[in-house]
Amino acid sequence: MKHLLDPMDISVEEIDELLDLAGDIIKEPTKYQEVCRHKKLATLFFEPSTRTRLSFEAAMHELGGDVIGFAGADNSSASKGESVADTVRTVECYADIIAMRHPKEGAAMVASQNVQIPIINAGDGGHQHPTQTLTDLLTIRSLKGRLDNLTIGMCGDLKFGRTVHSLIRALSRYENIKFVLISPKELKVPRYVKEDVLKNNKNVTYVQYERLEEIISELDILYMTRVQRERFFNEEDYVRLRDSYILDTEKMKRAKEDMIVMHPLPRVNEISVEVDKDPRAAYFRQALFGKYVRMALIMTMLEVNA
Repeated sequence: MKHLLDPMDISVEEIDELLDLAGDIIKEPTKYQEVCRHKKLATLFFEPSTRTRLSFEAAMHELGGDVIGFAGADNSSASKGESVADTVRTVECYADIIAMRHPKEGAAMVASQNVQIPIINAGDGGHQHPTQTLTDLLTIRSLKGRLDNLTIGMCGDLKFGRTVHSLIRALSRYENIKFVLISPKELKVPRYVKEDVLKNNKNVTYVQYERLEEIISELDILYMTRVQRERFFNEEDYVRLRDSYILDTEKMKRAKEDMIVMHPLPRVNEISVEVDKDPRAAYFRQALFGKYVRMALIMTMLEVNA
């Protein structure tokens, strides 16, 4: 695994190995404290981030490594017009591995074609977010005990939500997966995701709904997403759609006792804060799982062992 640009870059077997390693890190963290000593991770974040950037940095520090980088395009030479290719060529001189987020689809691919060190796509526009997908898979496997035979509701912005697109692609390789796609008409899953992943896949079935209340009782997992202001071309459309779905305690009463609620975060108002007290709310645990799976990924891509 030279680079990680897309969830499909990793086989099911490699995913299982990564999740097993993350599970062992959770059980025995002290065993891994020095495995990346004298290694450097560069976090190149051309777009705002809290969880992804900080979890990468925390992951590298907990492995005994160091972190360099920037947390915004304005803090880099991109503000002077430097290309992505030139930026990563420069950073390659100082780091052993790069985690990069960029607002433009395909930026991580461009980066990977211009360096010899591993590139991890930490999100490229509305396209892919593979490490969030690994986080989601670790969360599901840890809390549900499996990655097959699941009914998964995806709710909210399914058009621009790169976390949704990536998770659909990854889970489509496991057996007996049913996706319930819940969104307004304007924010449905893009046609390319349906054509490439959902249709003609023997492992997957899917249905589409516009109202969460109609289907929440059938879900094993509810994956909520925010309506992303930064992906809209005009404010009017965003304001009209931003409150399409709000999960509250009344809706949770209809759900299974063992359903889990996930969210890649940040949350705006699509999950009421009163739901945080519900034991089925897993989104902050999900954020913690993100650190462990990124530790496992960094180790794997740097080819270091405990």
